[in-house]
Amino acid sequence: MARVRRRHPHRTRTRRQTRPGHWHVRARVERFVEPSLLLLLRERPLHGYELIERLPEVAGEGRIDVGNLYRLLRSLEAEGLVSSEWSAELPGPAKRTYELTDEGRLLLDRWAEALRQAQNDVQGFLDRYDQDERR
Repeated sequence: MARVRRRHPHRTRTRRQTRPGHWHVRARVERFVEPSLLLLLRERPLHGYELIERLPEVAGEGRIDVGNLYRLLRSLEAEGLVSSEWSAELPGPAKRTYELTDEGRLLLDRWAEALRQAQNDVQGFLDRYDQDERR
């Protein structure tokens, strides 16, 4: 006899109904941590803990997953977008300091272009929404 699977309602990370007729919506830019990291590293070389502390300034007040941050840094380094070296000069244990490469600067430029386009798209949406609200 075939087994019937019960499906749970699809969960989304951007919206949830808090009660009938009321919604909590969180507008998100996917993969926004990557351009935020690149921007911080354009300002100056930083070690991982500094990046964790400073990311909310740029990427918003979301929770920073430390494991994902270091995986992203390793991936960016493997692609030649950032470089790193161990530094024992800082107080405490040796820290890996990350720096943006020339290729990383080019990618950051493309991110800025894409985000400007997304900003225009969102502004167009809001303008249209506001127009309809006035009718």
